[in-house]
Amino acid sequence: MRRIFLVEDDREIAKNLALLLRTEGFAVSHARTQKEALVMLSGERFDLALVDISLPDGNGFAVCTEIRQMQDIPVIFLTASGDEASVVTGLNMGAEDYVVKPFRPRELIARIGAALRSGGRPPAAFEIGGLSVDTSSGIVKKDGKEVFLSALEYRLLLVFIGSPKSILTRDRLLDELWDAAGEFVSNNTLTVYIKRLREKIEDDPASPQIILTVRGIGYRLGGGYVSE
Repeated sequence: MRRIFLVEDDREIAKNLALLLRTEGFAVSHARTQKEALVMLSGERFDLALVDISLPDGNGFAVCTEIRQMQDIPVIFLTASGDEASVVTGLNMGAEDYVVKPFRPRELIARIGAALRSGGRPPAAFEIGGLSVDTSSGIVKKDGKEVFLSALEYRLLLVFIGSPKSILTRDRLLDELWDAAGEFVSNNTLTVYIKRLREKIEDDPASPQIILTVRGIGYRLGGGYVSE
């Protein structure tokens, strides 16, 4: 049975989340504060963590840092704010995903499933076609010049560099992405985000060399990448 570590200070939200997760077959351990979370981390092993960004005695970013040091598990941030800076901070810290409250139960379960299926985290440094990505700092550069991506564009890029040898179907990408407004990314919206990302990272967006289209299937990362 997969074990979920839930860090949430709102008792009612935590109660409902725990019930939902147990109904889906997960074991759940709940901490209300940063202090409680750190104690539980030292005594239990988990498969995934759901961490609220706002805590009464600290914040979820500090808890995420401790999780990274103690257990190699996916982290999904829970936030009541659509503030993009917070979202990007969480992703830069190595979080797998973020979920904006209020969220639909089936969508949260889908996000958890995608995080648990993920084969690994993006490399700390990645280069391809003049594009360099430093996931430890969240800095993306094209030919040495910094490129500024939205939270969802950055998340989309992380999905590609996290699976550099795989063809990513549109269904897989849709399953991996979560829109900042709390809605699933639609097929049409995905096409728009692929286009916007290409416009920012490709030499010639009309003839992409970094994010390639596999007709009838989806997309894949181009060759010639270097990671560490």
